[in-house]
Amino acid sequence: MWEKLNEKFKKYPARMRVAEKMIELGLSLGKDSKIYCGNLKISDKALATAAEVDRRAIKSTIKIIQEDEELYNLFSNILPAGTLLKNIAKNLKLGVIEIEVGSQSEGILARTTELISKKGIDIRQAYAEDTELQETPLLTIITEKPVNGDIINEFLKIKGVTRVSIY
Repeated sequence: MWEKLNEKFKKYPARMRVAEKMIELGLSLGKDSKIYCGNLKISDKALATAAEVDRRAIKSTIKIIQEDEELYNLFSNILPAGTLLKNIAKNLKLGVIEIEVGSQSEGILARTTELISKKGIDIRQAYAEDTELQETPLLTIITEKPVNGDIINEFLKIKGVTRVSIY
């Protein structure tokens, strides 16, 4: 997917930012040439502001996507991921583990969830940022209860983990 996007937008950095923002936020392209988050229509102005581009970049990005069957199939089928509980976890008496991932990210989710499971802690949610979109991607795991800080060293032993925060 990223190769295709880079090929289509390499000469147009503003359009690439629009496409990246759509993927990051789970925004899709509707049959009516409008941008949606689920069934909520997103204004061109709002997306332009979020992507830090001129509103005209939204229209031109949509046009390019519509003219390419593969891109249209991709962007018309994006679904928003839903609520990330990270910022409200404390209110819900849940735990949060943030793991900063280096360039070697293969298997980190499996190893971290195995480690948490061995501690007898249930996982409510896991969210991994795209390594292509983020300079320092995070794996965020929301647990049924707060996790003890002594587990940090065990996480740091996992290949590819560069930093761990627990709160």
